[in-house]
Amino acid sequence: MSWEKRKLGDLCSINKGKIGITKAIPGEYPLVVTSEERKSHNEYHFEGEAVVIPLVSSTGHGHRSLKRIHYQTGKFAVGNILCAVIPNDRNILNAEYLYRFLDLNREKELVSRMRGMANVSLPINEIEKIEIPLPPLEEQRKFVEDYKELETANGTLSSEISIQLDLVNQLCQAFLREAIQGKLVVQNEPYESAKNLLAKIKAEKEQLIKEKKIKNQKPLPPISEDEIPFEIPNNWIWCRLGDLLIDLLGGYAFRSTNYIKESRNQVIRLGNVKNDNLLIESNPAYITDEYAIDAEKAKLLPGDILITMTGTRAKKDYLFTLLLNESHFTEFKLYLNQRVGSFRLSSLLDKSFINKLLKEPKILEPVFLSSTGAANQANIGVAALNNILIPLPPLSEQKRIVAKLDELMAYCDSLEESIKNSQVQNEMLLGQVLREALEPEEKSIKEEVL
Repeated sequence: MSWEKRKLGDLCSINKGKIGITKAIPGEYPLVVTSEERKSHNEYHFEGEAVVIPLVSSTGHGHRSLKRIHYQTGKFAVGNILCAVIPNDRNILNAEYLYRFLDLNREKELVSRMRGMANVSLPINEIEKIEIPLPPLEEQRKFVEDYKELETANGTLSSEISIQLDLVNQLCQAFLREAIQGKLVVQNEPYESAKNLLAKIKAEKEQLIKEKKIKNQKPLPPISEDEIPFEIPNNWIWCRLGDLLIDLLGGYAFRSTNYIKESRNQVIRLGNVKNDNLLIESNPAYITDEYAIDAEKAKLLPGDILITMTGTRAKKDYLFTLLLNESHFTEFKLYLNQRVGSFRLSSLLDKSFINKLLKEPKILEPVFLSSTGAANQANIGVAALNNILIPLPPLSEQKRIVAKLDELMAYCDSLEESIKNSQVQNEMLLGQVLREALEPEEKSIKEEVL
C-alpha cells in the first residue's frame, strides 16, 4: 500500500472548544481540562484521542505564533479559543502521528494559515485544508515510536548540554571568587596600600562636604571579625560600601499617572535593570521636561551603579547591578524610580571593579538575609546597602583584576555560546531527521503520477 496525501477535513472532525476562559480549570496545558479535573464529571465534551490546537496567536496583538499544540487522550474539555482535531477512523489515522506531524510542521501548516491584522486567529476551515502524508497505519505507529526514541536521546543530550552550561557558570563564579580574594592576579607589593587609598577617599568626601556638594553622612558601624567572610592580601583592606560612596540615590516616587508616551526623559524602573544589562526598551516610561526638573535629584550619570532593591525572596531576583556608561545616555536622560538604588562612587575607584565585586554571593548573602517585607516579597533598605562589606585592593590592582576578569569572562562567554549553538544545532538536526522520515510519500506519489 503506497503513501498518499489527504486533507484533515476528510479525515477528522474539527470542533471548537466550549469552555469560557474564566470557567476553565488550569491543568498541564492552558485551557484544557480532563473530566477528572472538572467540578462535575459530566462537563467534558470530547472523548478519545485528539490533537488540541490554539485558534488565536500566542504572542499577542498583531503577531502570528503558536507556542505549542498537544496530544490529548481520554475524556476532556477545551477552552473556546482551542479546537480538538479528532480522527474519524483510528484504523486509518493515528492521532499521535497526526500530532507529531503538525508539531514538526507548525510554522508551515498552522502559523502560515493564520489570518487577521490586530486579532490574529487560525480559522477552522484553514485547518481542514491541511494535507498530511498518510502512510499505512503500521508505518504511522512506527514513526511515533521512532520519534519517541529520538526525543529521549535528544533529551539526554539536552541534559548534558545543561550540565555543561552550569559548569561554565560555575567557572565564571570561581574566577570572580578568586578575583575578590586577591588570588586571580599576582600580588605586587610596591603598589599603593588600600589603607592609603581609603584615607584619600575619606579626604575627598570631607572636601565635598565642606564645599556643601554632599551632605555629611552618618558613621558606619565598625567591622567585626565575625563579619569577615574570607582572608585578603596584606595590602588590601576591609571597608563598607558606604565608605566608598559619594552618594546613594534611593530613587524618586514617580506617579505613573504622569507618565507620557514619548520624551527625552526616561524613568528607569525595576524591570529595566538586570545584571550588567539595561533593558531600555522594556516597558519604557517617560516624563515631561517639567516633571524631570522636579526629579533632578534622581537624575542618573555615567559611572553610576544601579541596584534593584525589591524582588521575590525565594527566587532572589533582586540585587542586580549594572554600571552605567556613556552609551546608555545617547538617546535619553535617565531618572531613577523608587526601589532601584544607585551608587555614586568616589573618583579614586575603578567602578568596574566594584560592579563586578557586587556579583559575588559571599558579598551579597548578608544583604539578602537583611531583606524585609511581607510573605515572599523582599525589600532591601539603604542601610543594608551602605553596610555591604568590600574587600578593597589598591587602585592599580583593581584595574589589573578588571582587565584579567574581562579576559576570562570573554572566554566563558565564548564557551557558553559554543554550547548553546550545539544545542540549537541538535534541535534543528532532530527536526530535520523527523521531517525526512515523512518524505517517502513524496516518492510514492510521484511514481503513481508517472
